[in-house]
Amino acid sequence: QVRLLESGGGSVQAGGSLRLSCADSGYNFRARWRHYCMGWFRQAPGKEREGVATIGSDGSTTYAHSVKGRFTISQGNAANTLLYLQMNSLKPEDTAMYYCAAVQVYSGSWCYEAQYNFWGQGTQVTVSS
Repeated sequence: QVRLLESGGGSVQAGGSLRLSCADSGYNFRARWRHYCMGWFRQAPGKEREGVATIGSDGSTTYAHSVKGRFTISQGNAANTLLYLQMNSLKPEDTAMYYCAAVQVYSGSWCYEAQYNFWGQGTQVTVSS
């Protein structure tokens, strides 16, 4: 069973940086699934969840327009550290609960439109002005 655990959230001032991490419980789906997508999503109070960034097993990445140039998604090299999200030049509007997610897909799937079925419990990011 895939179990994801986020860490690295916190409170920072506008302009600051944070790095989020997403760990695997030990299932190591990257070694089991030929094709997969992973992503970071966020949800602010009173708003719908939105995609922030995704990365495929082929290394392709996508970013929401609002974070492009400020956030970087990358895969971890260790077996149990799947995913990072480096967040620079943070803005108050980046304040949200951030979730990592994963899904097994077919070759050529578009990660930004994939139906993610494994989710972590989230890590809070708060940016003050």
